[in-house]
Amino acid sequence: MSYYFAIIGTQDNPLFEHEFGTSKQGGDGQPRFTEPARHLNQFILHSSLDIVEEVQWTGSQLYFKAIDKFFTSYISLFLTPSNTKFLLLHQPSIPTSSSSATTSAPGGSTTTTPLRVSSTSIGANPTSAATEEAVRSFFVEVYENWTKAVMSPFYRVGMEVRSPVFRARVAAAGRKYL
Repeated sequence: MSYYFAIIGTQDNPLFEHEFGTSKQGGDGQPRFTEPARHLNQFILHSSLDIVEEVQWTGSQLYFKAIDKFFTSYISLFLTPSNTKFLLLHQPSIPTSSSSATTSAPGGSTTTTPLRVSSTSIGANPTSAATEEAVRSFFVEVYENWTKAVMSPFYRVGMEVRSPVFRARVAAAGRKYL
């Protein structure tokens, strides 16, 4: 599964962006977005901000699962008390023709069968309970790191976060949970 994570400020301005791939189920952590999709990621997340404004008043929770869907991509939201929005676009892995197993029978014949990914695995089903819990845990850890980053005396409200330490911590949380 490929992920595109963005932090959007109170004025709907991007404060941080990072894309990564899954590290679970044998993933290498590299995003698998096609080149045209890579350019659309910002647009897709920003177009979901209208839905964010609607759902933020429906309850008092901070985490909203799969608030929007764009073809096969899902968008999840974590809303901070300061109205900063953490948006995660997660796109499930698309099985390729190379994901198959070849077995040989005693008579010399070979059989090729496609490998199947469990429907409850994080990479296969973006709406499963395991995926939702992993996304929620990712958001909570990133929120803790975000709080530490914005408490810096050098940070101004609404300023883009360019800290390599924060980027590394977001990447580590992605490897840990997603």
